[in-house]
Amino acid sequence: MPGMVVFGRRWVIASDDLVFPGAFELFIRIIWWIGTLILYTIHKGRFDCPGGAVLNIYLVGLLVILAAIILSQCTIVYVSAQGTITNPGPRRFIPVLVCVRFLLYLPEIVWACLGAMWVSGDSKGCDLAEVGAVIGAVVASWIILFFTGVGVLVVFDPLGSQRRSAALYEPGTSDMQSSDSARSLAVRVWESRLRLLCCYLPQDDSHRAAFSGIAQLVSGFFSDTDLVGSDIAAGLSLLHQEQDKVEQCRDPDEVVPHSPSSPIREDLQTELERAAHCMQFAAAAYGWPVYVYSNPLTGVFKLSGDCCRSRSAEYDIVGGDHLGCHFTSILLSTGLQYRDFIHISFHNQIYEIPFFVALDHKKEAVLVAVRGTLSLKDVLTDLSADCENLPIEGVTGDCYAHKGITQAANYIYKKLINDGILNQAFTIAPEYRLVITGHSLGAGAATVLAILLRSAFPTLQCYAFSPPGGLLSKALADYSREFVVSVVLGKDLVPR
Repeated sequence: MPGMVVFGRRWVIASDDLVFPGAFELFIRIIWWIGTLILYTIHKGRFDCPGGAVLNIYLVGLLVILAAIILSQCTIVYVSAQGTITNPGPRRFIPVLVCVRFLLYLPEIVWACLGAMWVSGDSKGCDLAEVGAVIGAVVASWIILFFTGVGVLVVFDPLGSQRRSAALYEPGTSDMQSSDSARSLAVRVWESRLRLLCCYLPQDDSHRAAFSGIAQLVSGFFSDTDLVGSDIAAGLSLLHQEQDKVEQCRDPDEVVPHSPSSPIREDLQTELERAAHCMQFAAAAYGWPVYVYSNPLTGVFKLSGDCCRSRSAEYDIVGGDHLGCHFTSILLSTGLQYRDFIHISFHNQIYEIPFFVALDHKKEAVLVAVRGTLSLKDVLTDLSADCENLPIEGVTGDCYAHKGITQAANYIYKKLINDGILNQAFTIAPEYRLVITGHSLGAGAATVLAILLRSAFPTLQCYAFSPPGGLLSKALADYSREFVVSVVLGKDLVPR
């Protein structure tokens, strides 16, 4: 499915990817045009305020511009819906239509400026409905223009065919220097995009290093491929169908007698009961957003009555829970008491994710629960997917792990050991065993954390719910089979 080629540059979007976003914008534009037409019809001939003449010109021009945009958008949606994946010929005019559509942004920008000038200077004495309508039109124009600019920034490839041709050069050729230059430029382009999209984050050394690493990974991935959004969607759909075929071919009477990741342990039912118990803590680590999502009818009311009161309780908590709503939701989700918590951290930076340590008296365990992805900083940790060397004594073979998750696990490891958190927990309950759990990003960090703590706590157990795929090298994955139980629900995309 080829991407669109415009003026020698490439758009990272296929010619059939414009149906749904185009239809959405078309819906907004039609409602906007109808509202403007109604306003103009009602007040036609009665624009008698000081700026009435300018307002009349503005509304007529806006109707014309919106009509032209609606016509071009209808054409784009119709043509984009033609053809098939293997027959993109009927969509060959999409690049030209997109160029025409972008040209229409120029008069829209001019008209948005005209409307803003009228509202700020000539609208005094005019009907409030007229002024409000113009303000709404101006605001809507700038919002659409802003998101269009962001979209262009994300999907437009300024290197175009130069990068793809440079990726074809083999080492040792005379064009090797040109190839390296193109790759370096691609990395800088992606790094600039990441910094712009994450402009509100601190631009410190850790963030700059993360942006650089993610840029290298993404630019390297797309350097010699022509993937677009619909390609990825089609691939996921085909993968889903293939997995369905595998499930249908499997013998329904086949019973797994033991957990695949720990064959020498108790029966599967007991393992699942333990996993279900730990899942409460993995979900609770997300705080109030997941609690409200899980309890849509009662969650807000339960939290609203307890949040502020929980601030007066004495417990070791770090960062980010000013009203105590996160901690209150953890109490409600787990059924634990205040005194059962050893340490709670909602501190969240790149490579530094929230977690809590509690005494689980029901299972006689010191439980460490790690939060999954819930912020843009967590997303950057997820995307730092380069290999990190993780040597473990007694493990032969290549020991590598996901870089961002490994650094997040190291952050928690240092807190648990250097700050004496685990020592404090086992001083209170020396007969308990260590259990680590988490979901998604938290599952990956929990797994690596379990590997790091295994030598000091040989009886520890880790329950990882939907851990990210590509987390560990084979040597580390084989090593972790004895103490890590991974739970994957159906065809969850993250672990698969």
